Amino acid sequence: MRTDLLGLSTDSLAALTNRGLVKRAAKEAVPELRTDVDGTVHGDFPGGPAASLPPGGLDAARCTCGATGVCRHVIAVILAYQRRPAGTDAPAGSAAGPSEGSAGAGPSAGSAGAGPSVSSADAGSSAGSADAAGSPAGSVEGGPAAPGPWSPAQVTDDELTARIGARLMAAARRAERAGYTARVRRASSADPVPQVELATATVRFLVAGDLGFVHTDSVAGSRDDVIALAVWAFRVADELHPGAPEARVDVGGQVAPGAGSGLERALGLAGTVLREGAAHLGHGLEAGIADVQRHLDAAGLRWPLLAVGDLAEQLASYRDRSTHYRPELLAGHVAELHARHRAVTRPDATLRGSVLGTAEAAETPLRRARLESLGCRVRGLGDQRIAEVYLAHGDNAMVLVLRRRWDGDDDGAALARRRIATSTLAALATGNLVTESAVRSASRTVRLATGRISRTTVTPSRGDWGGLPPSLLVTDYAALGRELDALPLRPVRPRIEAELVRVLAVARVEAVRYAPGDQRLDAVITDQAGSTATVTATHAAAASGRLDSLAAVLAGEEGEPRFVSGVVGRTAGGLVVEPLGLAAGDRVIVPDLQPAGGSGRLEVAAEERPEPLAAVLIDTRGLLAEVAHHGLSHLPPTYGGRLAAAAQRLAVLGLRRAAQSVTAFAAARADGSEEAAERAWVDAYLRLEVALDLH
Repeated sequence: MRTDLLGLSTDSLAALTNRGLVKRAAKEAVPELRTDVDGTVHGDFPGGPAASLPPGGLDAARCTCGATGVCRHVIAVILAYQRRPAGTDAPAGSAAGPSEGSAGAGPSAGSAGAGPSVSSADAGSSAGSADAAGSPAGSVEGGPAAPGPWSPAQVTDDELTARIGARLMAAARRAERAGYTARVRRASSADPVPQVELATATVRFLVAGDLGFVHTDSVAGSRDDVIALAVWAFRVADELHPGAPEARVDVGGQVAPGAGSGLERALGLAGTVLREGAAHLGHGLEAGIADVQRHLDAAGLRWPLLAVGDLAEQLASYRDRSTHYRPELLAGHVAELHARHRAVTRPDATLRGSVLGTAEAAETPLRRARLESLGCRVRGLGDQRIAEVYLAHGDNAMVLVLRRRWDGDDDGAALARRRIATSTLAALATGNLVTESAVRSASRTVRLATGRISRTTVTPSRGDWGGLPPSLLVTDYAALGRELDALPLRPVRPRIEAELVRVLAVARVEAVRYAPGDQRLDAVITDQAGSTATVTATHAAAASGRLDSLAAVLAGEEGEPRFVSGVVGRTAGGLVVEPLGLAAGDRVIVPDLQPAGGSGRLEVAAEERPEPLAAVLIDTRGLLAEVAHHGLSHLPPTYGGRLAAAAQRLAVLGLRRAAQSVTAFAAARADGSEEAAERAWVDAYLRLEVALDLH
């Protein structure tokens, strides 16, 4: 009996191929089936082609119809095999299809080999053994009852090597040594397929014990090493969190004592910026920056590489007198490089993979991807306009960013008509995409290839965002607040573009107010439990219709608002959302792409006084950012007195540790040691950044 074929549901077949192919296969004539001794299933169609399915997955299937890849005849053979009466080898006489979501018993997987090591945050190593594999929940009608849950941890390393090959197994071992983070989801009655969310792909084990039916969202063969990474993540989860439906685990990442971070060249560059400052650095630094970037790229240090790229962009913006230049951004990139270095070199080192991005591929081509647009943000950068479309990849529970730049000063309403691939910006920002040409970067940006064989279709969205994964859809605002509080500190978090983009379900809009001085619209929304969040948007010339459109939707002029998508965060303890799109009535509205003009009157908000703690922290951070602008060697004579005054204000407000760090920096400057002053500056700047994030 081919239990692997019996264990494939129609959803699993659609994941391995596509849903249209499965539907066409269900309409095919019933083939005559026979099974060889080795388990190969043959299907002969009346007056048509013949297909065969040896053990080992769909990739091994063959058909005489001449189609490249898996065809409808191969799927039709599987469907016919599932219809047969249990325990028979004769062709099935019934034309009834399999039930939706059916599952079968899996073969025995044997004992697991030695697992990868667990990070220092997780005690012990993830070795261990497993009993014979059972079956996923449920069984084929007429078949034996499922003996129990199956875990991918039961797959042995020998089986992995046989599936992905020695070369990719070695690549997986390198990723394990560097360390990586994974989210493990065990099989449940709602979703009988165990899966692992990795930084580079989501891996789903569709058939118990059979690696021939593992699905990933990356193109077949491009990142098959993720199968091994997923198995090892399950081993760690089974050891440290047995029985938990879902667990986040750190795998590997053990570094030899005394090993460096690999950021030494980048830290040298950061030191040059601090000593000389953007105001005194010319074009001579460009060759050094390029050398640092090549080194980081070769070492696979994705997050520091992106930080150096942003640092270089800030220096170039200053030289070009661009409005994009901001001293606090430049200072933040310098401090970030030091923070990542410290995080992986201290005695209780944080996992290298998540801090340095060593498990990330520069680019990952995706399989046939279904992406749901959550809206768009339009920004002005000098004489350029930048549009960012946010696309939810439900299978991966992540949000991707499609970015385009245009020269000129058009606003969002004019940009909405611009062409992107075979569609327009407006259609992409309010639609659903099915594409076979998407390529995802390490930072979760996405580009659409434009080759002849690449296909992308766009259909209008009705804003049915209620089916998004729980990690993206927020129905409990209080739980979202707790999630934000539990995040790692920003300077050492993965550099994910849309990390904090969420969709919030709206039960009620309580108030909409306008602050004329700040040109800001604030709206208070609630969830079903009465918890509140503030939707806040500020006027921008590049999106002149943003506030008018947002006010109209929240007032119910476009229908009852059901969802709002946006970037979430905390301000003075409250939950805030910078909106990207709204679902109201039966459509999606993107405020940044709407024309200016509105007739409704808004309640004018009372003038708000700056919160004292935040104001002092921001002012002191700006003072420290002047070091990255002027340089330690070129600070004005009055700088020391301003530092002392800032430290005094921090101490008066009870921020004693921040005050001490600023005082220590002032003392290090006075001593004349540049190295000591650099270290003290990094200490002070990071403390202020963290205090602002936690405020």
